[in-house]
Amino acid sequence: MKKTKLKPYIAVIVGCFILISLFPFFWIFITSLKPGSEIFGDTAFRVVPVNPTFENYQTVIIEKGILRAVKNSFIVSIFTTLYVVVVASMSSYVIARCSFKGKNLLMALVLAVSMFPQMIIVGPVFNMFYKLNILNSYWVALAYSTITLPSAVWIMVAHIKKIPISVENAAQIDGCSTWRTLWSVVFPMAAPGVFTTAIMTFIAAWNEYLLTYTLNSDTAYHTVPVAINALRTQFSILWGEITASTVVVVIPTLIIVLLFQRQIVSGVVNGAVKE
Repeated sequence: MKKTKLKPYIAVIVGCFILISLFPFFWIFITSLKPGSEIFGDTAFRVVPVNPTFENYQTVIIEKGILRAVKNSFIVSIFTTLYVVVVASMSSYVIARCSFKGKNLLMALVLAVSMFPQMIIVGPVFNMFYKLNILNSYWVALAYSTITLPSAVWIMVAHIKKIPISVENAAQIDGCSTWRTLWSVVFPMAAPGVFTTAIMTFIAAWNEYLLTYTLNSDTAYHTVPVAINALRTQFSILWGEITASTVVVVIPTLIIVLLFQRQIVSGVVNGAVKE
């Protein structure tokens, strides 16, 4: 396929869009290096701080324990990702390969569940966690599946449908059982979809706020969004500490996206193209 050159005016438009998109992150980083006296007043709009300092980083890391929140977010996000990928993979295989009445209705319900406002489900989920005595724990990862599992199922169904059924028939002729075919043939071929599902689930769980705030009132189990929201006093918001925390917690997800951006794009595109 012949590559087309990007026209100059389109390149300028794309460049401006990128600069506009990156500006908030740049300004957050600049603000995190400013002392409290420079965040407001005449020096608020200075790009280069007059007296740059790392005091905000020292405060959130040493005193406010933001690294503990990062650890909690990693634990909850990884557990959520593993759980959702396994459940979504198996349920997607059944939906993609089996014919049954109400199949389209089931997919519509799965999509509808993902559109429910979280405020609707918080009450019932809280009551369930309270009766099971699992409040203030890492079991909040199970509640995260309510917001990540529907989209994961849709992504996986699209990828499994792309796998020719003849490949599975050949594996069964060679003596593979259904489970062996599923784990040794189908899922490896659907690896782009599995990988995309895992990354998107991880990021969604990492950024989740409401469920953790409701189910885990103990600060020892607060995740990153809840910990950042707590950086305020009765009469003021600690913007310096908030921006420093934001820089710290964005780094893990930024590294993940940069390292696996090709796999993410490949997984999304492969699931969107019908051959």
